[in-house]
Amino acid sequence: EERSMRDRTLLEVKDTDHHIPWKVHFNLGNSSRQVTQCRNSIQGKIFLTDELGYVCERKDLLVNGCCNVSAPSTRQYICKSCLANGCCSIYEYCVSCCLQPDKQPLLEHFLNRAAKGFQNLFTAVEDHFELCLAKCRTSSQ
Repeated sequence: EERSMRDRTLLEVKDTDHHIPWKVHFNLGNSSRQVTQCRNSIQGKIFLTDELGYVCERKDLLVNGCCNVSAPSTRQYICKSCLANGCCSIYEYCVSCCLQPDKQPLLEHFLNRAAKGFQNLFTAVEDHFELCLAKCRTSSQ
């Protein structure tokens, strides 16, 4: 039922003053907030990105959904495969790069120019992570 309610909200235009709650700084290592669960990009066959901006191999994903930051291949805010214009060839790297705090101006510019067809989708996202998932899944910008 919760999923169907959320799907219906994609069909409704929310108010134009909808603001994304930007997370200014993530750092699992020295965060004062104890992270017990992470959302992640789920779909990658080899790589996943968690909501803290870490990219890891699927085998290095912890049971709580977070990447194991101690794994040698885990990296945060990785923009490998991403061009200066924001286009990336690997979805998980796109999400990780998008989560970088200094990308907020680029995301705001993208949202201001988002096609009308995507208006409902991008106003339905609730936070920075959801915005990055949606942007990287639907846009080549």
